[in-house]
Amino acid sequence: MIFMAKEWLKSAKTDLLVIEKIINEADLSHVVAFHSQQAVEKSFKALLENKKIDFKKQHDLIKIKSKIDDFDVNQDTLDILNKLYIDSIYPGELGLLPYGKPTTKDAKDFFEFACEIYDKVNAILNEEK
Repeated sequence: MIFMAKEWLKSAKTDLLVIEKIINEADLSHVVAFHSQQAVEKSFKALLENKKIDFKKQHDLIKIKSKIDDFDVNQDTLDILNKLYIDSIYPGELGLLPYGKPTTKDAKDFFEFACEIYDKVNAILNEEK
């Protein structure tokens, strides 16, 4: 595994560890969503780095994912997480879904999705050692 790929994956794991500590705090569901998005983004970037695929500094999950071939994900969840991150740039809209702040269930779903992406990337990178 290329050094920078390992560092991206390590950083993604840190986001997942943060989520584990706050996942049951209803008032922090938007923070769980943010760290879920970050874990997915960093996992994708680990894969790109390992495949030596150039990527610009960006946070758009859809654009980042478009550079990865043969990697299936739940597109609906990816779209929601992507929009949450982009919208959270503005303080009044911190991680809001169309119906408001993410629920605890939303947060848990995002966390599960982020873990699935992380585990899948980790497995791919470990196979390529």
